[in-house]
Amino acid sequence: MSMNVVVLLYLVASVCFIQALKGLSHPTTSIRGNVFGMVGMAIAIVTTVGLITTLADRMALDEVSGLGWVALGLVAGGGVGAIMAKRVEMTKMPELVAFMHSMVGLAAVCIAIAVVVEPWAFDLAPKGGAIPFGNKIELFLGSAVGAITFSGSVIAFGKLSGKYKFRLFQGAPVVFRGQHLLNLALGLLVIALGVVFAATGQWAAFALLTALSFVLGVLIIIPIGGADMPVVVSMLNSYSGWAAAGIGFSLNNPMLIIAGSLVGSSGAILSYIMCKAMNRSFINVILGGFGGGGGAEAGAAQVQRTVRSGSAEDAAFILSNAESVIIVPGYGLAVARAQHAVKELADKLTAKGISVRYAIHPVAGRMPGHMNVLLAEAEVPYDQVFEMEDINPEFGQTDVAIILGANDVVNPAALQKGSPIYGMPILEAYKARTVIVNKRSMAAGYAGLDNELFYMDKTMMVFGDAKKVVEEMVKAIE
Repeated sequence: MSMNVVVLLYLVASVCFIQALKGLSHPTTSIRGNVFGMVGMAIAIVTTVGLITTLADRMALDEVSGLGWVALGLVAGGGVGAIMAKRVEMTKMPELVAFMHSMVGLAAVCIAIAVVVEPWAFDLAPKGGAIPFGNKIELFLGSAVGAITFSGSVIAFGKLSGKYKFRLFQGAPVVFRGQHLLNLALGLLVIALGVVFAATGQWAAFALLTALSFVLGVLIIIPIGGADMPVVVSMLNSYSGWAAAGIGFSLNNPMLIIAGSLVGSSGAILSYIMCKAMNRSFINVILGGFGGGGGAEAGAAQVQRTVRSGSAEDAAFILSNAESVIIVPGYGLAVARAQHAVKELADKLTAKGISVRYAIHPVAGRMPGHMNVLLAEAEVPYDQVFEMEDINPEFGQTDVAIILGANDVVNPAALQKGSPIYGMPILEAYKARTVIVNKRSMAAGYAGLDNELFYMDKTMMVFGDAKKVVEEMVKAIE
């Protein structure tokens, strides 16, 4: 395979990746976007195999052995990926995304190490020759960003999971005196070592900067609170893309450069959108999130205050007598796997001539689009699903807002000066004539704050598992 053909095929794969991002921007075109992504990756893999054979012939390398390692990697990685994708629950998608980011970062580190050890095998320098200065800069950046992405994603996985050994990091920030100064010192040291490596090509400097980058990734993420984790996952997605792009420059691989830049830029844009939706500064998120300080106060308040509660039958009666209903899904709905029951409830209400719509907050759940995917899985019509800016003006004319497992995204505390989430745009469910809230308990949300909505006179709490409660509502309506 000639290099002209390789470059052309990589360009085709890159176009497919661009079309994949375009398709994934909306639920109605998401399947097409996934198909473009898979086709592009298949072309990239086949082209890479052809490139290996071309370089092996040129440098008189063992072609069979090289392709054998590639085949082993494809079988092992593809097999693990297929099994994980088949078994993963929708509630665990954020953890899976964090895991994938960590693997991309680790791959960038491994490639950078291989290039530094044997640059001649990548056609960067003759045997015994030095790597060009520009390539050493790219390798330093790719390895450092990849290492930060890997270790940071592992901590993000732990914060999102809350299982086994990761429970220590779940949700709450981990802080200590002098933390930011330590991070700054490590960051400056990594840069200094990168400069030394670029100037001298010393293997020791490269190894040390990579090791310190792994440590820095942990220290950057552990002080970030659980409420900011969706932004962190998006940020790490961006990091993984830039790491891949940096390695692409080192290898003179246009497909890696374009694909990495696409991932990096889209992740950065998504992080900005999410920070805006949470009224958060991106820099503030990185320097230490919120979410760790409200829990104790919330717990104390809950002991002294009472709420109006009712049964699923009571809620069904209210819903049956409404003319318009807005459903606000949250993470509790995802945990209970109640999306199909909610779709059945909406169908029953629609059959009675009641207008039913769904309201989606940009950061509902634990990652962007989490609720949209759940509703799509239950085959909820896309024209019934509305984003926050489109549905908020409608709450004031709505008879019933039913909140299923959501908390922070409907918390009126965002309107109160001095609140940790002051200024965060919320779904204005409190404006509806009647509010029904389904939760397992009065526990605070992911931000650790009490919710004033639960104590309003117009609000009725229905406690219990979302799926069971909604199923009981369906039976009562029948």
